[in-house]
Amino acid sequence: MKYSGKTKMNDKRRDVHNSDVPVLCQACEARHQGLCGALDNEELVQLSRLSTRKEVKPGTALVGDSEQVTQYSNILSGVVKLTKILADGRQQIVGLQFAPDFLGRPFKAESGTNAEAATTVRLCSFPRSAVERLMDSSSSLEHRLLQQTLKELDEARGWMVTLGRKTAAEKVSSFLYLIATHSVLESSEDDSAVFELPLTRADIADFLGLTIETVSRQMTKLRKEGVIDIQNNRTVTVPDLDRLAQRASV
Repeated sequence: MKYSGKTKMNDKRRDVHNSDVPVLCQACEARHQGLCGALDNEELVQLSRLSTRKEVKPGTALVGDSEQVTQYSNILSGVVKLTKILADGRQQIVGLQFAPDFLGRPFKAESGTNAEAATTVRLCSFPRSAVERLMDSSSSLEHRLLQQTLKELDEARGWMVTLGRKTAAEKVSSFLYLIATHSVLESSEDDSAVFELPLTRADIADFLGLTIETVSRQMTKLRKEGVIDIQNNRTVTVPDLDRLAQRASV
């Protein structure tokens, strides 16, 4: 469920004046839009007693492929990249996760991918056993996790189209549009956005199945045509998101 800015503000005000909501959860965005939005106050209290918050640097491994899963996390800010490593060492980025996504796969003992912080990432983590106990007693929590799973399935299918059918120019535009609509530093009513690229040129090329040179060439073309502006090689301004969406054939 999406919330308007006014609705989210009102929800937070109610939380602040509700002593039943843990202090840790009162100003948390995941409290309303992420996993915890499906929990009532009593369930929030149960989970918050076991939760820990941390901030990790870019490049930090969060969980390894086939590693035993002991905890799950809400992503509070930042970008997490999911990868698979082939037997010969080649890497494929298979997905990106943003706030307030849920990091982990319930009822699965081992991770199916590597998860690594692509940027500085803030996490709220809790024991796997605690989440699975809550799922047994909360149909709304199960429903919320199912919604996220189906959302990720739809996004994966959409990305298959991008990788299989779009041109190099459309692929690069699709990547920029993905980041612009999920990881925005600044936005305004005139449909513009400013964001930091969460991946290196090499990682972007890996994600899109292109060469580094092709990625750089397409970004330069978009910049020259005024579709984007790039400062310090990482800060991207999109003056008109609709124009970028058209280039991405979204």
